[in-house]
Amino acid sequence: MDHLKNQEPFASSSQIAHFAHFVEVTLIVELSAEFEEIPLWAIELTASEDGALGIPNIKLIGNIHGNEAVGREIILNFMEYLRTEYDTNTTIQWLLNNTRLHFLPTMNPDGFAVSHEGMCIGEHGRRNGKQGDVEDLNRNFPDFYHDNKIPRQPEAKAVMKWMDEIPFILSAGLHGGAVVANYPFDTVRVQTSQPINPPSLTPDDDVFKHLATVYSQNHLRMHTGVVCDEGKKFEGGITNGAAWYPFSGGMQDFNYAKHGCMELTLEISCCKFPRANLLPSLWKENKMALMYYVMEAHRGVTGQVVDSITGLPIPKANLQIIGRNITFHTSKNGEFWRLLLPGKYIIQVEAPGYYTLTQEFSVRNFSVGQLPSLTKLEISLLNSTISTTIMPETLPPLTTTEEINEAETTIFVLETKTVSKLDYLFRKLERNAESTHSDNKGIKTDIFSCFVSMVLIEVILFAVL
Repeated sequence: MDHLKNQEPFASSSQIAHFAHFVEVTLIVELSAEFEEIPLWAIELTASEDGALGIPNIKLIGNIHGNEAVGREIILNFMEYLRTEYDTNTTIQWLLNNTRLHFLPTMNPDGFAVSHEGMCIGEHGRRNGKQGDVEDLNRNFPDFYHDNKIPRQPEAKAVMKWMDEIPFILSAGLHGGAVVANYPFDTVRVQTSQPINPPSLTPDDDVFKHLATVYSQNHLRMHTGVVCDEGKKFEGGITNGAAWYPFSGGMQDFNYAKHGCMELTLEISCCKFPRANLLPSLWKENKMALMYYVMEAHRGVTGQVVDSITGLPIPKANLQIIGRNITFHTSKNGEFWRLLLPGKYIIQVEAPGYYTLTQEFSVRNFSVGQLPSLTKLEISLLNSTISTTIMPETLPPLTTTEEINEAETTIFVLETKTVSKLDYLFRKLERNAESTHSDNKGIKTDIFSCFVSMVLIEVILFAVL
């Protein structure tokens, strides 16, 4: 892996052009790290149509710890695998036609630069900085339970900005030093002195366990419970983060708590920086696990939130799945995504200036060998300036025959009620006139009654019109 240190971060312009021969690739320089000014490059890989709605975004990040270098190479191999197999593999065609995959092969080039091949254990190069000794980037994010006072590093800021701009639904951080799929939370509300750490569970524990199991079961060894250097044995090759060892400021917790994006920490090799001759076997172990993992982005719900009158998208709306109290948000196009297992759910949608809406929906199951598909919703919010009791003067613009018929029915009902009131007044006045006549009050009284009747009728008609 040392040969990469003398090249541009991940790919030359000629390599990118060759890659783009099959599918669209976007190369984005997110920032220059403040220590060595090494750029972080994120690459988007997709064959989906420009502007197509409902396409889920996935990201894979490697090398957040500079001395854990396997993830960097596995991500590069995965990109190349998708490119070379696109024309002949129908599953990969479906994946790239219906998904946007984003890759950040190295998040900590500073730490990687001071690490070296064959360094299986230890902390040298783990952190960022010129000597790899400044901050642990996987302790540098806002925490769900605690105020993280560690100075925010430029690499963490870049990833946070990236997540603000792109609504990721699924993510993974690739690490080394163990072989296990680790799921949130890593953080705990209160530290305990128990000899065995209790798990810190999210409201979506069922989804996280499912995702971790998908990766572990499709990894060639992880599901067997690999033990590294007298380390812990993980049942089924999965673990809750806090149950392994708790800490604050982790990237996977931030993804979920801030954005509703499901992220796992994938520990994929016992040796943090193995010899290059071991890379082919490590790639083979992880290839199908990565494939099945990214396909999980199509299990759940997607949709668009729009204004019920204008039909325009509503960005930054707040959404929750009832019973799963983690808020996620609509994109600039009003789109949203949420991973869920098969079942019935209720979604709640709120946006400033609109009435809150709840809507039921179902996520269906898929048989083995069947490609998954997101449940699609269209959610229309009513502007809160519009009265829910519609009067003629506040009726919205009419655009469809159904709306016109509904409005005409409303006006007809109002007119019927008004006519009934007028008829009642006429009859009452007639009875008064007859009574006056029978009492011999004279024709002047009758004329006066008629005059009063005419005045009352004009007042009522003026009020109606």
